[in-house]
Order: sequence, then structure tokens, then C-alpha cells
Amino acid sequence: MGDEPSTTSAAANKGSEGGEVFRFMIHVVRGRWFSLFASFLIMAGAGATYLFGVYSKDIKSSLGYDQTTLNLLGFFKDLGANVGVLSGLIAEVSPTWFVLLIGSAMNFAGYFMIWLSVTGKIAKPKVWHMCMYICIGANSQNFANTGALVTSVRNFPESRGAMLGLLKGFTGLSGAIMTQIYLAVYGNDSKSLILLIAWLPAALSVAFVYTIREMKVARQPNELRVLYHFLYISIALALFLMAVTIAQKVVDFPQRAYAGSATVACALLFVPLFIAIREELVPWNQMKQPFSPKITIDKPLPVESKPRPTPQPQFSNPELKEQPKTTSCFSNVFDKPERGEDYTILQALLSTDMLILFLATFCGLGSSLTAVDNLGQIGESLGYPTKTIKSFVSLLSIWNYFGRIFSGFVSDSLLAKYKIPRPLMMTLVLFLSCIGLLLIAFPFPGSVYAASVIIGFSFGAQLPLIFAIISELFGLKYYSTLFNCGQLASPLGSYILNVKVTGPLYDREALKQLTKKGLNRSSVKELICIGKQCYRLPFIILASVTCFGALSSLILVARTREFYKGDIYKKFKEAAGPPEEVPMGEKQL
Repeated sequence: MGDEPSTTSAAANKGSEGGEVFRFMIHVVRGRWFSLFASFLIMAGAGATYLFGVYSKDIKSSLGYDQTTLNLLGFFKDLGANVGVLSGLIAEVSPTWFVLLIGSAMNFAGYFMIWLSVTGKIAKPKVWHMCMYICIGANSQNFANTGALVTSVRNFPESRGAMLGLLKGFTGLSGAIMTQIYLAVYGNDSKSLILLIAWLPAALSVAFVYTIREMKVARQPNELRVLYHFLYISIALALFLMAVTIAQKVVDFPQRAYAGSATVACALLFVPLFIAIREELVPWNQMKQPFSPKITIDKPLPVESKPRPTPQPQFSNPELKEQPKTTSCFSNVFDKPERGEDYTILQALLSTDMLILFLATFCGLGSSLTAVDNLGQIGESLGYPTKTIKSFVSLLSIWNYFGRIFSGFVSDSLLAKYKIPRPLMMTLVLFLSCIGLLLIAFPFPGSVYAASVIIGFSFGAQLPLIFAIISELFGLKYYSTLFNCGQLASPLGSYILNVKVTGPLYDREALKQLTKKGLNRSSVKELICIGKQCYRLPFIILASVTCFGALSSLILVARTREFYKGDIYKKFKEAAGPPEEVPMGEKQL
């Protein structure tokens, strides 16, 4: 009987400990670090458009398309992936969870219909049906971007370059990640990859639909250090994926090995969760302690207080009172604020800075997307086996990631230390892209490997730079809409350079080869061109266009040089106040 109180006490302690753990779990899930981790996972599933080079061959062969028709599908994919104005406008008037749910539904509907078409489970669709399916599926990526990326930038405004690099970096890795998962689950069946693309990103958005939201919290002094921890984990994941990709090219992997590589990749994806839990421990312990010695630096009080406002004379005649002015949304379009302040949507879209950025994006991203969409056919024309072509796509995806984190973190560092404008880095990246395009125009043994690395790196580096430049020049108030408007040039460039230039020139070379063999177009199911000349002229044109884009971006460098010399994040530092105070005993957490 004497042991009953102690037993009851022990049970009560266990119950209180269990309740404490549960409350801490709720605190973690509602915190901004867990929101950032959830954003990583959503972005890691939002890069299905980069896998088009893997399954485009199945679409072409199963539906009997020529290269021009396939490039038309590629254009509608790029159109859907880059025309995100709708998602931006919806985000301006609705909560984040609603944006993510819409994107989830669109992703599943679009890619599931493509899978049904390619596998023959439904009647062969018309070309415009397939264009609509892939446009809807690819457009879901904008809803994921708007929900996860814009929210994270607003939660960490002073580290936006690093934040954009990380988030878009995970998107760049998603192609290699999903390739490992589909090899483990479905084997070497690229048609099943389309089914994986349909359900996996949709499931991720639904799983974290309520955890991603904008939060007003005090900034932490160690934010950048924590982001570097995330960076190291993502680099480890990228290096692992690159090693596995190379190994799979050299050695025939059994199904168990594919399952093992996919398991390791998924485990590395969840390591940031432990960092998020560690960071949430600091505010959790602060809330539990009613008093603890803190290190603070008090600012001296101003010597003179502000003078009291003088009372305004009261008018007895109501007609003499100043009436409130009502202005139209078009009245201040050309009365733009200073760079860095919050522009309206029309003010930003009609500014010279945005027009120059639009031109550079048209040339740079349009050429890069054309190269990405044709990578499968480039490998085929140069005689590479199917397995090697898939390794090109994986290499491009991985180096796409390295380009994104490099441009995000390095441009942040160069801006903070040396006041080097981000548009200058954009110029250098575009010149680098020209080299990769010329390697395809004038191929030699192994050149496609180098081209995949260079094009992937430069393509990835452009996106965080464009998004960061838009946020810095035009403010964050309408960022959901503006960053989606800023990439509208990408599908336009893809349409002109891919559908109107590259596809027809490829088909012309293929028809020449048919004529030499004494055949005509009606005698073959699909047009195939073999040889170095297939993509020579198109990629010379692409390299020239990209070089022009690099030269045009130099104009933006000159225009924004003085702006980037100042403290462009001053207002965010003032609005957030001093860094979050940390108890003395917890500074090492």
C-alpha cells in the first residue's frame, strides 16, 4: 500500500512528460523552421518538368509524333511551368493552403492523363489534348513555387539569396531524386515515371498543406549559419546522387541496389528535419523559463524628443475641409518609387529595369529550356545508348542544383562583402551558358557530358538570380505576382527558339536523310536524324541569342550599380528589430 503514492507520482510524471513532448511537437510543426523543411520537400517534388527528356521518347514513339510536334509539347510544358500569374494572383487573395491544394489537384490531373495516353489505357488523344494535359501538369509547379518559395522568402527576407538558392536547388535535384525512386519502385520503365510524377508531388503538397504559412517572428542572429547547415546536407545529397548516377552507368544495378540508393536519397532528404527541431528548441526553452539572464545592448535614448504636432485649425464650413483624394490604379503607373520600395504590379511591369530583365530572361532561359527539352534527341542523334541519355538528364539535374545554390549563396556573399550587383553575376552566367550550347553545336567524344554539366549549372543559376533581383528592385508586397510575371519571358523564348527554330531545323535535316535513302515522310512513323549536323545550326543560333542576352543584362548592371552599393535590406532590419535574444546558457544550441 505504501508504494501506491510513488506509483501514482511516477505515472503522473510520465503523463506530464508525454504531454510536454506532445506540446513540443506541436510547437515544432507550427514553427517557421519546420515550415522551411516542408518547403524543401515540396520543392524537391516540383521539378517534374526537368524529366521531360526522359519520357519524351515514349510520347514520341507511342503517339507517332515528329520532332516539331514533340517540341510543341515541350513548349506547352514550358508555358505551363513559367506562366504563374494565375497562382500569384490567387495567392494575393487566398491563404497558402488553398494555393497548394490547387497545385496538387492540377499536378495529378495533368500527368495522370498523359500516363493514360502513353500507356494506351484511353483512346489516342489529339495533339491539343496532350498540349493541354502537359500545360496543366506543369503549371502546378507554379502553385508549389508560390506557396512554398514566396512564403519562405517572406519569413527570411534578409537571407533571400541563400533561401532562393536552397529552395530552387532542391527543385533542381528533384529530377535525379525521382529517377532513383522510379527505378526502385517501377524498374527501368520510363512510362511509369509519368505515373510517379503524377502522384508523388501531389501527395507532398497535401501532406504539408497546413504547415507552410507566413509568420511574423523576430529574426535570429544565426539564421545564415543554419541555412549553411541545410546547404551542406543538400550538397551531400547532390554528391550522392551524382555518384549513384555514374555508378549506374558503369555497372548494371540489381533491383535491390536501386531500392538501396532510393532509400539513402530519401533519408538525406529528411535530415533537415532534425536541424529544424534543434532550432525550435531555443524558443521553446525560452518560453519555459520565466527569467534568465540575457545579453542585450541598449540603444542610447535620443537627446531631444520629437516636437508635439501643432494643432490644426478647425474649419466650421464643411465645404472648406480637405476632401480625401481617390486615385485610379493607373494614375501612378509612371510615378514610380525608389528602387527597393514596394512597387505596384503595373509600376514594376512597365519599368525599364523589368523590360531589360525580361529580355535577358527570354534569351537565357529560352535557350537553356530548348537545350533541356532536346537533350534526349541530342543523345540519340549522336549515337548514345538510352541508358547513357538518362545519365545526361540526371547530370543536368544535379548540376542544375549546384548552379542554383552557387548563385544564391555566392551572390549573397559578394553583395554583402563587395557590393557586387546581382545582375553582373547574371551576365557571367549567360556567357557560361554560351559555351555549353557551342559544345553541342560542335560535338566531340564526351562533349555532351560537359555540355550537360555547363547547361545544367547555368540554367539553374539563372532562376535564383532573376527571382532575387525582382524582390530587391520591386519589393515584397506583390512578390507573389511579380516573380511569376518575371519568368513569363521563359516560355515565350522557348516557343520561338524551340518550336519555331530548333524543331523545324531538326526535321529538315531528318527529311534530307530520308530523301538520300529514297524514302518519304509517309513511309516512316517518326522522323529521326542521326549525325552531328542535326543540331549544329540550331545551337549556333541559341548560343548567339544567349550572348545577346548577356550583353543586354550589362545595361541592367549599369543602371542598378548605385542601388546595390547601399544597404538594400535596411528597412527589413529596422522592421524586425534587434536579433532574438538568447539566454546565456543556450547560445551553443
